[in-house]
Order: sequence, then structure tokens, then C-alpha cells
Amino acid sequence: MGESTGLGKSLRAEAGSRLQRLRVHAPHIALCAFGAATALFIASQVLGHTQPIFAPIAAVLGLGVSYGNRIRRVGEVVVGVAIGVAVGDLLVRVFGSGPWQVALVIGLGMAVAIVLRAGTLMINQIAVQGVFVTLVHPPTTGAIVDRWLDAVVGGAVALALATLVPTRQLQRPLKLARELVSTLADLLLEASAAARDGDADRARDALTHARGTQERLDGLRAAAAEGLDAARLSPFRRRHTAQTRSVSAMAVPLDRALRNVRVLARRLWVATDRLEVVPEELLDLVDQLAAASLRLAEDLAPGRSREGAVEALSAVGQASVLVPRSSLSSDVVLAQVRSVVVDLLMVAGLDNAAARERVPVRVGENFG
Repeated sequence: MGESTGLGKSLRAEAGSRLQRLRVHAPHIALCAFGAATALFIASQVLGHTQPIFAPIAAVLGLGVSYGNRIRRVGEVVVGVAIGVAVGDLLVRVFGSGPWQVALVIGLGMAVAIVLRAGTLMINQIAVQGVFVTLVHPPTTGAIVDRWLDAVVGGAVALALATLVPTRQLQRPLKLARELVSTLADLLLEASAAARDGDADRARDALTHARGTQERLDGLRAAAAEGLDAARLSPFRRRHTAQTRSVSAMAVPLDRALRNVRVLARRLWVATDRLEVVPEELLDLVDQLAAASLRLAEDLAPGRSREGAVEALSAVGQASVLVPRSSLSSDVVLAQVRSVVVDLLMVAGLDNAAARERVPVRVGENFG
């Protein structure tokens, strides 16, 4: 019964994760579909091309499912289609079509791309379009120019639609950062509660949860990079550039903070498993750090001052000097608390020197 319940929870969690992924990418999917239809309409109805297949292809590849390097992608698609179509049309006119002609088209086209130091997308486009021209879409008079124009239309549509960046997409990196800081606070509370109760299994679970944050941190970095590209690309969203750049800068100290929390959680698990006594003052300090972290998560909201969070974290740094030394495990936990305070102060916007000043040096300690 227990195993089936656990399996059911796992399946629901997996289904929820997949639905969340779909929700995140839904705007990109809709944009790709609309872009492909728009490019096809322009190429067929405005330019009068009878089979403008490359227009929707270029639009979809240019838009993709992310904002990252969108201008470069569009350029590579347009140039790749042009080279692939040109090489394919030329060789089909001279040699006809067949297996060895396909090999020749692919080989020559990719060789040209390598000489031009093209990116992976352009190389693939040259090969794919060459094969398509050779086997599916035989050349006619003016075909090279028409197909290249179709690619240009698709690329232009992709760039035009790329300027329509939803505000929610630009706010997503900050939302992820706030969620990670909240998770950090939960991990601290979970680890301290397990140590206070002497529950080694719960302490081990806290460590497992702490180790599972890396994927979410990677997601934050990716979202911040995409948001920065989107803000730069869209003339309507330039005001979000500074905010997105700020969130991107948070990723480094937040990464350090999470790593330090993992060390803290591991040491509390070791201490609990070995039946070591962890001073109540130290566990209270961990709880105080969790509360300050929650305040930081709140203050990271758009338009809010972070002074409250800075003061709360500084109070933890000041209090850390008063916690007495005891066992090795306790000393390690205390050192991690102090390091996390510095890291989160940097997440709040302080530079390294200012953050370190908020955490007084203990006697005999070389705090780094």
C-alpha cells in the first residue's frame, strides 16, 4: 500500500512538472504557430510564390522555443537556406537527382559552411535544404531567388514577433529567484527542526532536498539569460533590462548560498546521526537566518525596498558572534550560517566588501 501511494505521488509530481513546463513554453509555441502562418501568408499572398515552404520553416526556426540568441538564429537560418538552396539547385541542374547527388549536395554545402565558420544551425540548414531541393522541390526558373526571399520573409517575421515579449516572461527570472530564496529558507528550517528533534532520517531528507536545488538554479540562469536577450531585442521592453541584469547577477551568490546550505544540512545530519548535541543557540540562529531569508524573498518583489532584508540578515551576522563554540559539527554549521549571510546580502544587492562588513569577524577566525 505504501509503495503504491508513493508511486502515485511520484506520477502526480511528474505530471505536474510536465504541465508546468508546457505552461512555461506555451507563449513560445503560440508565437511559433502564428509566425509560421504569417510568413506563409506573406510569401504566398503578397509575393505570389506558389510553394513558399521555406518561409514558415525560417519563421519557426528563428523563433524557436526560447529568446536566447534569436537574432543569430534568424541570420543563420536565412543564410543557411540561401546556401543550401543555391548549392542544391546548381548541382541538380548539372547532375540531376539521386542518392549520389544528395551526398554531393550535402558534402559540398557543409564544406562551404565550415569554410564560412558557420554555426551548427546554419550547417544543419544547408544540409537539410540541399536534400529538400534535390529530392522534393526540383529547381525552376528563378527558384533560388524565390526560396531565399521566402527564408528572408520567415526570418523578418520571426524578428518582428520577437519584439512582442510578454511582461510575464521578463518577470519570470525574478520570480524564480524569489522561489529559490524561499526554498533556501525552508531547507534551513527543515534541517534545524530535524536536529532539534534528533531525527536523523528527517535530517537526511533535508539534505536530499537541499541537493535537489541545482536544477532549479540552472533554470534561473537560463531564464535570466533569455530575459536579457528578450529585453535587448524588444524596443518596448528595454526598461526591464536593468532588472533582468540584476537577477542574472544574483545567480552567483545565490548558487554559493545554496551550496553552503547543503554543507550545513549535511553537517546537521551527521551530528544528529552521531547523537551529538547541537547547541540550542546555534539552531535558533539557523531559524533566524531562515526568517531573514523569507524576508529577502518578499523584498525581491518588483518595486520593494530590500533594506528590511538587509537589516534582518545583518542581525543574523551580528548574532553569529555570540554563539559559543562546541563540537566540530557545530563549528561547521556556524561557519556556513555566516557564509550564507554574506551570500544573501549580495543577493540583496550589496557588493562583497559591504556584505562582509555586516558579519563581524569572530576572535581567532579568518572569515572568508
